[in-house]
Amino acid sequence: MIRILKQSLGIGVVTEAAPGIEDAELERIGVEVLRHVHARLGRSLSIRQVDAGSCNGCELEIHALSNPYYDLERFGLHFVASPRHADALLITGPVSRHMETALRRTWQATPVPKIIIAAGTCACDGGEFGVSYASCGAVENVIPVDVKIPGCPPAPLDLLRGLLAALAAPRK
Repeated sequence: MIRILKQSLGIGVVTEAAPGIEDAELERIGVEVLRHVHARLGRSLSIRQVDAGSCNGCELEIHALSNPYYDLERFGLHFVASPRHADALLITGPVSRHMETALRRTWQATPVPKIIIAAGTCACDGGEFGVSYASCGAVENVIPVDVKIPGCPPAPLDLLRGLLAALAAPRK
């Protein structure tokens, strides 16, 4: 045991440095999101996240938005548990056949006007799963989509950019 401990202490840190994110860019995008949220709603934006069959990679990045570094609540965004309280749906994963009805019901339960965002390559175009006996493929094959955020998975900053694009888009 002592030998292993000495070996571990002798090697030191072997992980790579975390990728640097420009704090100024995060602030700039966040303030722009906040400006659009207040202009469009006059209050904060409520988001309902729906996992339609993803591998959970996108969810990890979405959860990072709530950590102290990104802190999306300071930009007027927060997640809600019910689609009836949501202004936007943030959908991840290719829509599995078992989630098709649930996704449609969630979409119908979300009050109008609603913003539908497909996050991740699988939600945007079906990814490597495509359309099959078990998958409907992209979210837009089941419900209409306003904004697509590509990436496998999209980084938290890309998710904020996508939310900004959704808010900046003209109302339907």
